[in-house]
Amino acid sequence: MRHTPFTLHASALSLLLPLLSQAATDPNVRIPLAQRTAAAHLTARQAAACQPAQPFYWEIGNGERMLASGQSGAKAPSAHTNLALASASKWLYGAYVAEQRQGALTAQDIRFLSFQSGYTRFRMCMPGQTVAECQASLLNGLGRMDTATVGLFDYNGGHMQKHATLMGLGALNNEGLAMAIKLALRPIGPDWSLSYSQPQLAGGGVSNASDYARFLRGMIKGDLKLGALLGQHAVCANPQTCPGQAVSTPIPLSETWHYALGHWVEDDPKVGDGAFSSPGAFGFYPWIDASKSLYGILARDSRDNETADTSDLRPGAQSVNCGRLIRAAWVTGQAQP
Repeated sequence: MRHTPFTLHASALSLLLPLLSQAATDPNVRIPLAQRTAAAHLTARQAAACQPAQPFYWEIGNGERMLASGQSGAKAPSAHTNLALASASKWLYGAYVAEQRQGALTAQDIRFLSFQSGYTRFRMCMPGQTVAECQASLLNGLGRMDTATVGLFDYNGGHMQKHATLMGLGALNNEGLAMAIKLALRPIGPDWSLSYSQPQLAGGGVSNASDYARFLRGMIKGDLKLGALLGQHAVCANPQTCPGQAVSTPIPLSETWHYALGHWVEDDPKVGDGAFSSPGAFGFYPWIDASKSLYGILARDSRDNETADTSDLRPGAQSVNCGRLIRAAWVTGQAQP
């Protein structure tokens, strides 16, 4: 699974950042739940950036429960429709490592989970392989390190694939890998839906919005160790604004996000709201807000325009463009255009 850059629509968000900041931090801001819900529904249906992403399911909640949800577009998936997570799988693996280490990550863990390990020759796995067979395959450069990228951010699945072999997951196939990840994340319960279409830690996961929401709530509540580590050890992920620190990124060069332990920090100084997220190439977009009190998901699985030359036509970008507006609508109680 190759990762391609995309473009996000930022103009509307830049105007909203003062409002978002106030609504998120001012205890005197009291917006009725019904108003927030109506604003999110209207935005999901009618916002210019949301229509290209339809059909999709969306959900917003807190550490205890789902607060609002909806479906936009004809034949939209439901909360229980299993979908390809693609890069949303990365957040799960980051949480797996944090649980295995009891929240105390090693310097090696941090280097791999911040995508600075140099294992950047990776492309994809075959369904019948084990984790180690995939990592060492010819297609993936025989699993060799690229010394030119050591210490630099390079968005590539090889970091997690190699690290998984170091964590003792090398002999596992799709089924065994799913069992191992679910067992490690047992604080959120053993009965959630997770499988792998290929034994790739960075992009092979398959699940649904309802169960992924349990994972996000687990981080907000502190049931999962990664919740306390969100945003820590973040590295700059824009080769243009951080020369000498980053090699490649799927985020547009017009924005500067950071990458931290298997998830993004949407902290561009002009348009970012500080949310933590892990958008997938096929449009599955989970997030936790900067205050770590709200989560959201925009769930879809679209293979249309996956490699479009116009990057903002790609499903992952469409979901982020829409999802950040739904988030803004919820926080402000105002529908977004």
